[in-house]
Order: sequence, then C-alpha cells, then structure tokens
Amino acid sequence: MPPFCFARRFFFEFMTTPSGKHRKVIPIAPAAPNKEGMAASFYEAQKKVYPRSISGVFARWRWILVFLTQLVFYGLPWLQWGQRQSVLFDLDAKRFYLFGLVLYPQDFIYLTGLLIISALALFLFTAVAGRLWCGFSCPQTVYTEIFMWIEHKVEGDRSARMRLDNGGWTFEKVRKKSLKQFLWVAVSLWTGFTFVGYFVPIRQLAGELLALQGSWQIFWVLFYGFATYGNAGFLREQVCKYMCPYARFQSAMFDKDTLVVSYDPVRGEPRAPRNKSVDHKAQGLGDCIDCSLCVQVCPTGIDIRHGLQYDCIGCGLCVDACNTVMDKMKYPRGLIRYTTQNGVARGWTSRQMLRRVLRPRVLIYSAVLLGISVAMVFSLMARTPLKVDVVRDRAALSRIVAGGRLENVYRLQIMNATETSQRYRISAQGLDGLEVVSESEIEIEPAQSRWVAVRLQIPYGTAPAGSHTVHFDIESMGEKPAHVQEKAVFLVPR
Repeated sequence: MPPFCFARRFFFEFMTTPSGKHRKVIPIAPAAPNKEGMAASFYEAQKKVYPRSISGVFARWRWILVFLTQLVFYGLPWLQWGQRQSVLFDLDAKRFYLFGLVLYPQDFIYLTGLLIISALALFLFTAVAGRLWCGFSCPQTVYTEIFMWIEHKVEGDRSARMRLDNGGWTFEKVRKKSLKQFLWVAVSLWTGFTFVGYFVPIRQLAGELLALQGSWQIFWVLFYGFATYGNAGFLREQVCKYMCPYARFQSAMFDKDTLVVSYDPVRGEPRAPRNKSVDHKAQGLGDCIDCSLCVQVCPTGIDIRHGLQYDCIGCGLCVDACNTVMDKMKYPRGLIRYTTQNGVARGWTSRQMLRRVLRPRVLIYSAVLLGISVAMVFSLMARTPLKVDVVRDRAALSRIVAGGRLENVYRLQIMNATETSQRYRISAQGLDGLEVVSESEIEIEPAQSRWVAVRLQIPYGTAPAGSHTVHFDIESMGEKPAHVQEKAVFLVPR
C-alpha cells in the first residue's frame, strides 16, 4: 500500500473526536504525471527577460542619471587636489582624503553620520515616491542599463535578440555574442579598476597593473569586475527580485499616499485589441488595447496591470510605453502613471495627491534628515585639524629621578590633519609644579602622525599618594590655530 494511502486510512479509522465524529481531513493525492509519464515539477525555470527600448520622459531621466552617476564615479579618482588625488581612502596609511578634508580613523563618526543621512534620505524618498532609488540611481540599475544598451547596439532590439538566441550558432551569432562579451568585460574591468582607484592612488594603480605588480590590487580589480559582469550582464532583474533586501522591506515604508507606478483598472478594463477608428466606449471596452508593450519594456518582466508588486523598481518605462500607445490611439495619457492608491481609488487629481505629500511621516523624516545634515555640516566646519591620543608608558609607571623629582612617562600620538607642515607646542597642567621636561615643541609633516615620548615631573612630596588627573595641552604654532586638550593620570607612589 502506498504511504499516502496508509496515512489516509489511518486518519479516517483512528482520528476521531470523543463524540465519535470524524475530524475534517484534507485528502492527499499525488500530482498527476506529465505527458512523458514523469512526475510533474513544481519549479519553473527562470525565463530570460528581453526588455524593449522605449523613449519618453522617464527613459530620458534614467539616462541623465546614468550619465551623472558614472561621470562622478569614473571622474573623481582622476581629479587632483593640489599634489594628491581629490578623493582617496588610503587604507594603508589610514588617511581619508575628501577634497580639502583629511580624516583619520578617529573621525569614523562622520561615516556613521553619512550612513544615517543616506538611510533617512532613502526612507523619505520611498515614503514620497516609492522606489526612486531602485529605478534611477541604484548601481545595479545603472550598470544593467549600460550593459543592455551595449547589447542593444550589438545584437539589435528585442525581437532581433530573441531571434538570435533562439537560432542556431552561425558565424553572425558568434561574432555578435563575442563582441558583446568583449565590451561587457572591458566595461567591467574598467569599473573594477576605478573602484580600487578610490583606495589606491589611481595613477599609481595604473602603472602597477600594467607592470603586473600588486597581487592585492589585481585581485580586487578582478573581483569587482567579475561582480559587475555577473550582476549587470546575467543576473540583472534577479538581483532586484531575490537578492536585494530593500525590495523586501520597502512595503513597510509605503502607504496609500505614496506615489507609485499604477495601472488604472477603472479606465482600462475591460481590455481588448481594437483599431483606433473603433468607438471602444460604445462597445463597452476600456482604454487598454492589450498590446503588452508595458510588459515588453519592463526591465524586471512584470505586468503592471496586475497591481503593485515587489518586483516593480519604479523606473516608469511602462508609463512611457503606455503614453506612446495612448498618443497613437488618440486616447488621454495616464492609463499607467505615477499616482497613489488613494488617488486611483478616489479619482484624485494631481493637485489633490500632491497635497497629501506633506503628511506627518514625511514631515518627521524631513525634519530629522535636515537636523542631522545641518549638525554634520556644522561639525565638519568646526572640526579641529588636530588629533591626539595619550598612552601611558607601561614600562615605567612612576619613578624618582635626579634632583628629587617624581616622573611619569607618556606616549602621545599627534596627528596633523592639515596639508601643511605644523609645529606644535606640548604643555601640561593639573598639579603644582608640573612641567614637561622632554621636548616640548615638535614638527609634523602634512597629513602625518608621530609618536612622541613625553616626560612629566613634579617636585617630590608636593602631591599625595595615588592617581591624579592631569591635562595635556597641544596647540599649533602656525597661522591656523588649533588646540586640543587630552586627559591623563599622574601616579604618585606610596
């Protein structure tokens, strides 16, 4: 007896209620075999998406942002600021250069602030207009668009690419596929090279790669190149659907007043093909002619007419496609448009929907984002270009030296956060007779740090036994004054 039959008999014969009535049991039956007599598969293979090219307002905005983002990304490493690269995160030297700013690992708080600002901005934009980041500025979207443009130029538009993939391996197919892969690899390697150029001076990096030097640099160029090649060339919409966490929690940031790409079913249904000379209203038809052009242009391959889906990245290409069809049919635009759930349900105009933009959650996001941004800018402007760390010398905690004086030894790390040589004066206060008996003035090169041994002495017997708080004062003697005070402990033995 098959196992499922035994289980079914067990439930009917033995699983009864105290009153003798049988419990409700859902029958279990095996899946029907397919035509070949094999068990049916519940897995559907991934279907390749062939996005169709389209022109329109949103398509132009996508390309504008592709151009701007890549101009910044590819151009910044080559921009010089004085004698150095304008933007450089030098991990070996632990220096981070942002135009005129020189940051140390101690300035990590600014990275935290930047991440908080980015998160709040993402929340704000999502609450107002959905997945704007995904549709227009996300690196996955940007590089997928670049790779699809290369594919379009080499292999042709949607129908030509489908015929090429479904046809046999001819010389023409091998030529086009090889050329496409070569261009993809070239763009990927250049992207990886540029990315590593933010952490290694890019001109130095170029020389090392040409000489096949620097295994670390070569590895990361190939790694990021491969990531770009795989994500933008092959995975594409699957990254957005299955790998990106933002697609999963974005729904928590949506509400009924969030602007999203929406299909108007009241106006569009029932849909059916027709000639533009036909009076579709008289025949009881909606404005949708069921051309499926909105599906063909979608980079994730969804049908927006089925409602809002997590697969939708909010790129608006379906809006451009539908508006093109509406213009040809002499119908009003906006069958597919950026609107809100309340706008569609209640038939609101654009002005009525925009009034709901400044709702409480948007105002809260905006206020917090503005506050943190202002605080961040003010902190950077008021930042002291000098960092000091104080470390006690564990080898000699406290000792009596010649002249009957008590001495403590410290090590000071003084970091020059300017791009000019600076001379600093070291002093201390906190105890009677406290003085610096080591070198009290030092010079540090631009954007460099230096460990300095500092000896503090007091007359023996002027302070009771125990630990006493003292303060080191380090101040710049140059044109731009900078002063830092750091606390330390002076030990007096019993």
